[in-house]
Amino acid sequence: MMMRRSSHRSRTPYGAPLAAACGAALLLSGCAAGPAQSSTQSSASPSQGPQAAEPTELRAPKPRLAYTYAGGVGVLDAATLEPAGDVALEGYNRINPAGDNRHILVAAGDSFRILDAGTWTERHGDHGHSYAAQPALTEHAFGASKPGHVVRHAGRTVLFSDGSGKVESFESAALGALAEDGLPKTATYTAPEAHHGVAVELEDGKLLVTVGNENARNAVALLGPAASSGGDASSGTAGLGRKEILRSQDCPGVHGEAVAGESTVTFGCEDGMVVFKEGKFSKISSPDPYGRMGNQAGSPVSPVVLGDYKVDKDAVLERPTRISLVNTGSKALKLVDLGTSYSFRSLGRGPSGEALVLGTDGALHILNPLTGATVSTVPVVPAWREPEVWQDPRPTLYVQGSTAYVTEPATRKLHAVDLKAGKVVRTATLAHTPDELTGVTG
Repeated sequence: MMMRRSSHRSRTPYGAPLAAACGAALLLSGCAAGPAQSSTQSSASPSQGPQAAEPTELRAPKPRLAYTYAGGVGVLDAATLEPAGDVALEGYNRINPAGDNRHILVAAGDSFRILDAGTWTERHGDHGHSYAAQPALTEHAFGASKPGHVVRHAGRTVLFSDGSGKVESFESAALGALAEDGLPKTATYTAPEAHHGVAVELEDGKLLVTVGNENARNAVALLGPAASSGGDASSGTAGLGRKEILRSQDCPGVHGEAVAGESTVTFGCEDGMVVFKEGKFSKISSPDPYGRMGNQAGSPVSPVVLGDYKVDKDAVLERPTRISLVNTGSKALKLVDLGTSYSFRSLGRGPSGEALVLGTDGALHILNPLTGATVSTVPVVPAWREPEVWQDPRPTLYVQGSTAYVTEPATRKLHAVDLKAGKVVRTATLAHTPDELTGVTG
């Protein structure tokens, strides 16, 4: 699924004040947090900003969820599904964890906005202190032209701007000092041509980045570490000097990435998958001339990458029933027919590496990633049909620990599935129709 924005917007300066990042007065009201509603709990009090109230110390970390809706982002307690806060924000917004277990990056307009989910843990040697506060949209933003993919790996967060080809990376944990220090220092690289791309920074500082333009994407390049220049996020000078080391030219329509195990990185192609492992590229080809694996889900405890699998290049919207399981260790590809279709928001991984697929039959299919065998099937929502417009809400899967969360936009419901017990253990009615879903662990 290609996730492109329809218009080009100008860049928002780094660390711009809230009013500047939101733009005209019409958007100012959209940046203030509003109340959240629930069928079982009264609305949460509106947040007035990141310093609206003193945080409460907790006995343990408190994970939270965030979901987008038409006009904002709702925040929930992950254990109870009760509302924790609500942030109004106009436009079509997309969300990703920032990588520090507290903040969420909101791709909105011409920037990656930073939402404080209001839950975090401060480490002190062998122990930590956990806190909770009202969620709030911060004043901080990374400027971006058509903000696209966000990737977290090896303690670094990487942002890709489709409209400019800019790749910006930073230490994920550094976001914790936003209130005192502002945005963290970043390393910046700009691709030769803008395209709908993705990049992954490796543990040794090297960068894997897609290569292409607005018309075609067909390669993945390995670049050397960024040269230290003493720059900072506001100057945009950090991260100079990346030089290409290696390239795989064998990935037509390259889209998406995943990490298998600790360090193997994969990229989806229209005829298979490119694998980067131990400093080298290799290709695992599809059995069909056109066999696209454009969306993938990896696991830190499994060598297998779960991917979609599409074979109709000319389809306006193909509704596949087969998924791909790519073993990056043995280089084996297994195709599994689920007997039901799914969407690009249907793929996930369990705590032990289980392959999870939310089918249009309304069930969560749990598979053994090595054999492709179905371990269990958990009914969650009524049968549904994938909408033709990819921005339209549809049942969406998000996994946090041993719990799989599934949205049901038609009824504004959210379901929590205990993967160990294999059943739905909690359901809540949301204040808004949910679209994208993500979370932080606190």
